Amino acid sequence: MELDSENVYLLLGSNLGDRETLINDALTEIEQHVGVVFAKSSLYETAAWGKEDQPTFLNIAIGVKTMLSPLEVLEKVLEIELDLGRVRLEKWGARLIDIDVILYGNKVVDMGEKLQIPHPQMQYRKFVLEPLNEIAAEYVHPIIQLKVSEMLERLNDNLSVSKL
Repeated sequence: MELDSENVYLLLGSNLGDRETLINDALTEIEQHVGVVFAKSSLYETAAWGKEDQPTFLNIAIGVKTMLSPLEVLEKVLEIELDLGRVRLEKWGARLIDIDVILYGNKVVDMGEKLQIPHPQMQYRKFVLEPLNEIAAEYVHPIIQLKVSEMLERLNDNLSVSKL
């Protein structure tokens, strides 16, 4: 079955190595294997979340027009992470590159630990909402029915997030 194109929003992050080069390499691979990047936020320097005794992250939110299904998008971004040297040693640990599927059109996907869309923690994380708000402020979360801008306004996350 052929899908119509869909807008997917991804969050990229890196806190090891040459962070900006890794993010740019990931963007190139996303263009080649996932779809056309139609929106990019600024880069943000963010404190580590969940496990704070590690280097700060560079984060960027992007919008991609894709023909892939949600699961295919996940599989491709996991391949890209591996291609760029990602090794998963510990939850919330330092990483060369991290690519999270945040939103996929207005779809709700629940495949347990494998894939949940919208990202189940997005509304609690400033490092997600701040860059996402820059490119998709009016996007309405399909479950909680708030715009990205409204989620950001209500957020109680004091994590350091600075636009570069």
